[in-house]
Amino acid sequence: GSIYVRIAPHEERRFSLARLWRETLEGRPLEAFRGNYTQRDVMQEVRRRLRKYRDLRISVRNAPSFNIGGGNFDIDFVIRGPDLEQLAAYAERLRQRADALGIVDADTTLKLDKPELRVEIDRDRAAALGVSTEDIATALRIMVGGDEKVSRFLDPALNEDYYVQLRLTEGDRNDPETISRLYVPSRTGGLVRLDNVVRLVPARIASRIDRLDRQRQVSLRAQVAPGYGLADRLQALRAAAAELNMPPAYMVSIAGRGRELERTFREFLWAFLLSVIFMYMILASQFESWVHPFTILLSLPLSAPFALLSLWATGNTLNLYSALGFLVLFGVVKKNAILQIDHTNQLRAQGMDRLSAILQANRDRLRPILMTTLTLVAGMIPMAIGTGPGAEERRAVAVVVIGGQSLCLFLTLLVTPVAYSIFDDIGAMAFWRTLTERARWLLEPVRRPLGTLFEWRQVTSRSSATASLFKREEHEVEISPKSGD
Repeated sequence: GSIYVRIAPHEERRFSLARLWRETLEGRPLEAFRGNYTQRDVMQEVRRRLRKYRDLRISVRNAPSFNIGGGNFDIDFVIRGPDLEQLAAYAERLRQRADALGIVDADTTLKLDKPELRVEIDRDRAAALGVSTEDIATALRIMVGGDEKVSRFLDPALNEDYYVQLRLTEGDRNDPETISRLYVPSRTGGLVRLDNVVRLVPARIASRIDRLDRQRQVSLRAQVAPGYGLADRLQALRAAAAELNMPPAYMVSIAGRGRELERTFREFLWAFLLSVIFMYMILASQFESWVHPFTILLSLPLSAPFALLSLWATGNTLNLYSALGFLVLFGVVKKNAILQIDHTNQLRAQGMDRLSAILQANRDRLRPILMTTLTLVAGMIPMAIGTGPGAEERRAVAVVVIGGQSLCLFLTLLVTPVAYSIFDDIGAMAFWRTLTERARWLLEPVRRPLGTLFEWRQVTSRSSATASLFKREEHEVEISPKSGD
């Protein structure tokens, strides 16, 4: 069965006079001084209390705020092979090592819990008595299964035909002693009791057998223990499976959220690579330089270590949500460098030397950079400290953005001016000028329509601004006589 637990609101989990008064009225005032607890603490406490029931297989899972695919289990480790009992043995050995592997609530999909009565035929004895295997199977099918239609009955009152089936009563067909006393026909013309030629053996079989690509498979499903990550636990499971020394006919694979994580990680790398390429192309067209986009993109690797440090300091892990936070962080962290470099280029275009332009641009753009950073951090604080369903997952996005943007702010203010000077010297080299001229010649068919589009947009925006200015002047002219009256 399943039990759904909803923890109390955040206000009821921290100390307050209202909580102290309420707990005092209920006869447990000390509960008001109990520290605040999270959803993970509740899950750990449930596991601890149910651990004493050795015959139970429990699984405590977090209800996701939205479906990300892969099922409800963190780990779905699949073992495939020809022999079902051997698969069950391999999966059970891995399940017994759950604590050492850093996983909890481990269980297997193969359950040998369906009772079965196996009929083992003594073929030599049956041949000597003239009893065939087909006669034994027919007798068991009729008396136990009731599958054969032995006759038909015509009801004259209703003029209806009914099939007649012969079968033992429920109590007799579940009794091995009664079944063993059944008689089967012999080719010699007599009857032979069933226990003379067969032996009934009670056994248990799997109630369900899973297959993939016509191969039998058993899945080990579990949750990641606190303090571990999903990726490293999958690696630990692969290493543990390799220690089993399984024959070549057996293989392992990852399903569920683990497979979704690996697929998403590959797609994330492609998305990150394409985003860097597109950012470089846009910055190169905006600044009309092949060098200074590198100065701006240098802020991306500077923010990643601080984002990882923030995840570690807050107890979060690198998962799908934090990966989404990295994409958001990379999109906003480069804006500070754009403000610095754009203003530096404007000052140099006005005739100021490079060093003076760098110093003046950093002084002029310090306040806008601080305002932008504080606005972004303030917007992420509600997500970082929020409560409710799914807050644990959404918090990772906010932690990455807040930590990466805040901690790399001061480092970016120092590194960007230095990098600007270095890359500006590189751009002045003869080799780089030759390389950029060749690249410009190759990209000229693409640059020309894009430049025309940008110029058209600028002309359109200027025309709109001029039109709005004329309208405002006409309005002022129309109302000025009235105001004079």
